[in-house]
Amino acid sequence: MDSRYLRQTALIGEASQQKLRGARIAVVGAGGLGSPALLYLAGAGVGSIVLIDDDAVALSNLHRQVIHTTDSVGDAKVLSAMDALEALNPDTEVDPVRTRLTWDNAVARLAGADMVLDGSDNFDTRHVISHAAARLGIPHIWGSILGVEAQLSVFWAGHGPVYEDLFPAPPPPGSVPSCSQAGVLGPLVGVVGSAMAMEALKLATGMGTPLVGTLGYFDGLAGTWEYVPLNADPAVTERVRELDPPHGPAEVGSIPPGAVLIDVREPAEYATHHIRGAINVPLGKVLDGYTPPELEGGGVLICASGARSARAVAALEARGVRGVASLRGGMDGLRR
Repeated sequence: MDSRYLRQTALIGEASQQKLRGARIAVVGAGGLGSPALLYLAGAGVGSIVLIDDDAVALSNLHRQVIHTTDSVGDAKVLSAMDALEALNPDTEVDPVRTRLTWDNAVARLAGADMVLDGSDNFDTRHVISHAAARLGIPHIWGSILGVEAQLSVFWAGHGPVYEDLFPAPPPPGSVPSCSQAGVLGPLVGVVGSAMAMEALKLATGMGTPLVGTLGYFDGLAGTWEYVPLNADPAVTERVRELDPPHGPAEVGSIPPGAVLIDVREPAEYATHHIRGAINVPLGKVLDGYTPPELEGGGVLICASGARSARAVAALEARGVRGVASLRGGMDGLRR
């Protein structure tokens, strides 16, 4: 018996430890939720981890993304995390996948995994994961943080609810603040990420009762958990499993040379700083039905972070305007 797992096998038994050794778990996101989950999965002796993330380590990540270090700032998160996991437990095989999970690649990327742990930080990716997990028939372990509160559940098509039973569709871009806008406390993320790892261990070994059909709500300031039952709608499960992948508003990662630029920020923001040649058309005006004539041949819409421009593109596309795209990450992304 490997002395590394002595304290664990004393509790769960050698047979369960071997189940962990044979498990293959996909983890989407090496950020706040993924950091503690990854460390505890590797520490527990999970045999194989598929780690999917397309981001790089930033200094502002480190107060909560504890798998990374100051020396890894600028490095790919999947590589930084892989180094930490190999140092913790060389027995765990880590398969780093530096890419964004999309409607087109998710099923292939998650194929072969026994379950997927969803540490993503945006609604679109969560729906992508839900679709792929439902198609593959594997559990979808989900957690979410907003401010000082958190939610946790296990979705599993055919065994209980899927993510869309709780959130039928993504909210409008910009309607829910991100961590950078609302703020986040590291220990809160650690609590939920660790709880997600515990759900994964339960599923892998067959111990206990996973949170299938149950939503856990954690109040970080009160230090309390509450649990709410969730019901599965078979029609929703079938729709998620069989849907033709939707496509959100078109995006570009950089501004093509000669592109028409429409800045959808407010006039005061535009006056303070704007890209030369950009035309100011506030988002509210676009949402009220105005289509800038300059977009007749297409163009790129920009704002501070990419949220408002995505809403504008969605509105334009809904009324038949083609060839428009939102600048991913907005002007903030250009300054990084």
